[in-house]
Amino acid sequence: MLSAMRSPMPASGVLYLHGFNSGSASPKAALMRAACERLSLPCATPQLPHRPDQALAVAEAYLEELGTAPMVVGSSMGGFLATLVAERHDLPAALINPAVTPARLVTSWIGETFVNPYSGERFRIEESHRRALEALAPERVEPRRYLLLLGTADETLDARDAWAFYRGAASILHPRGDHGFAALADYLPAILAHGGHALPVGAVAMQR
Repeated sequence: MLSAMRSPMPASGVLYLHGFNSGSASPKAALMRAACERLSLPCATPQLPHRPDQALAVAEAYLEELGTAPMVVGSSMGGFLATLVAERHDLPAALINPAVTPARLVTSWIGETFVNPYSGERFRIEESHRRALEALAPERVEPRRYLLLLGTADETLDARDAWAFYRGAASILHPRGDHGFAALADYLPAILAHGGHALPVGAVAMQR
């Protein structure tokens, strides 16, 4: 389902923020780079630190490289960070299965050790991660700036939480879509259109 979309001035670039324990070399990041390359549009897909406050600082530091009015795209935990960037800097954003209450999500991971498959970094989730996410969480957002892409079969996050929190935002529900949103390539034209750019359908395909 696609609700009425905003009609922005063309975005000057795209900042893609990956999800928890993902990376700049992930398939979704590669798709965003390929889509932007097709449009000759500046694109940044930084490798984000696992600590939320540090990740936000890194994300914001890349904005200067992307022109005067970039667009932010984020997946899962990256969707949470993209929301913070969009609200702080009045930018359009596209969110793929965004984490709405990440502090609650990481509570069950406290004490667990992860190894990032893209960077090789080994880290442990601590209570400080939860506190940082709780402190960063916005109380409300401006729905007009967002495009939501929600998988109805997300096994990690409940799509209804995002639907409620961003109520009024332009939204696409992908039937039976999982948390990884494997069909992202099909929705790249909609994402770029939210940023004021026309990407031909099928111009970028997922690498098999």
